Amino acid sequence: MKQAVYVVPGLLFGVFLYKSEVISWYRIQEMFRFESIHMYGIIGLAVLVGVISVYLIKRFQVSAANGEDVDVPDKVFHHGNWIGGIIFGMGWALTGACPGPMFTHLGAGTSIIVVVILSALAGTWTYSYLRPKLPH
Repeated sequence: MKQAVYVVPGLLFGVFLYKSEVISWYRIQEMFRFESIHMYGIIGLAVLVGVISVYLIKRFQVSAANGEDVDVPDKVFHHGNWIGGIIFGMGWALTGACPGPMFTHLGAGTSIIVVVILSALAGTWTYSYLRPKLPH
C-alpha cells in the first residue's frame, strides 16, 4: 500500500507522456530538426515546474515521505556535463526515447523498447564502473 504513493503518480505521468505524444519518435525527430515547437514547449514547461518545485522545497524546507530532509546541493560544472549531454542527446535522437518515456513505451506495448532499456542499463553500469577513472 505504501508503494501506491509512487505507482499512481508514475502511471499518471506515463499517461501524460503518451497522450501528449512525448514518446512519439516523429515528434522527437521534429524537435531535433527544429521543425516543431511541440517538444520545446513540453520541455520548457518541465523546466519551469522543476525550478518552482526546487524553490518551494528550499523555501519551505520540505522533508521526504520518510521524514528525511531534502537537500538540493549546488551543481558544479565540469567537462563531463557537455560530453554526457552529447551522448545522451545522440541516444535520444537515435532511439526516440529518454529514460522516462522508455518505460512509457513499454507500458504502451512497444516490446522492442526492451533493447533500449537494457542498453541504457548497460551504459549506466559501464559509467559507474569507469567513473573513478574519468576526469571529474
